[in-house]
Amino acid sequence: MTPATLTFHWPSEEETTRAGAALGPVLRAGDVVLLEGDVGAGKTHFARAVIQSVLLEPEDVPSPTFTLVQVYDTRNGALWHTDLYRVLADTEIDELGLMDAFEDAICLVEWPDRLGPLTPTKALTITIQHDGKGRTATLQWTDPRWSDRLEQVTANA
Repeated sequence: MTPATLTFHWPSEEETTRAGAALGPVLRAGDVVLLEGDVGAGKTHFARAVIQSVLLEPEDVPSPTFTLVQVYDTRNGALWHTDLYRVLADTEIDELGLMDAFEDAICLVEWPDRLGPLTPTKALTITIQHDGKGRTATLQWTDPRWSDRLEQVTANA
């Protein structure tokens, strides 16, 4: 199946934050969002906005670069924010419990290339590039549920 694609330009950090805040409320258990991009592209900034938009109570949202996983209770269920930059093998992903989380939680995954063959086929992939004039985000998916969800996001943005 050919992936569907949407591209957005976020000229400022505020626009990146608004985009993440618009996506958060439509996410549900079993949704996996793969965040691709170079170091400093804005993956964590975007993920923080998604998380903060659905938290039950405001709290600090640190980068999971060193902890690998941060789990949050949200209005939409458990949300796992993972950063796989330091993961070297598939066995480490199993040890994190990430495969189960893909089924039962909302998962935001930075550096998803580390998943290799464990990459969920129904995921939404967001590739963020920072070009000095803001960020460009390319969203790709094959699962039809993302079309409906993203239609809600763009209608409310």
